[in-house]
Amino acid sequence: MAPTLEQLEQWASGRGLMLRVQSGRPLGVLHAIRAGVATQHPDGRLLLLGELKGWAWPTADGLHLDTLQVAGRQAGARHQGVGPLLAAAAFAWALELTPCRRARILAIRDDDHQHRRLVRYFRRLGFTPIRELGAGVLDLGPRLVWGGSGLLMQVDCAEGLARSAAQLTG
Repeated sequence: MAPTLEQLEQWASGRGLMLRVQSGRPLGVLHAIRAGVATQHPDGRLLLLGELKGWAWPTADGLHLDTLQVAGRQAGARHQGVGPLLAAAAFAWALELTPCRRARILAIRDDDHQHRRLVRYFRRLGFTPIRELGAGVLDLGPRLVWGGSGLLMQVDCAEGLARSAAQLTG
């Protein structure tokens, strides 16, 4: 059985991490989500290990994951599983609190090496390609929404939650 958002917070806490999910409805219809994972630095301050931002229309295909950032080792992030934890939290949030059942994300194409890494990473979370956003006229609207060109990918939230949770326990 897939974990709930509360269970994910407990899992994180048991590993010295803090998972926090903020959500709201700034435009009445649109849901906004911001999730963060942090740990306490030995000097007492909080160290942000990763964050995820997105928004959701109240439709089955409405979850739009806009930003997924995980701090690298150079920032002191030594905890494994921050990315899958953030993804699992977003999928659990969507399933518990919105009508969204599918999520989309853009594997942005800033440089080819990083793009390939993003595509591999998102595939491990269960995302599959929908289409390439490029320089075509029909891509202008989606590029404005997503903030660039790249590979638009989609996942079923229940499958994404199961895959992400499996990476946490595996």
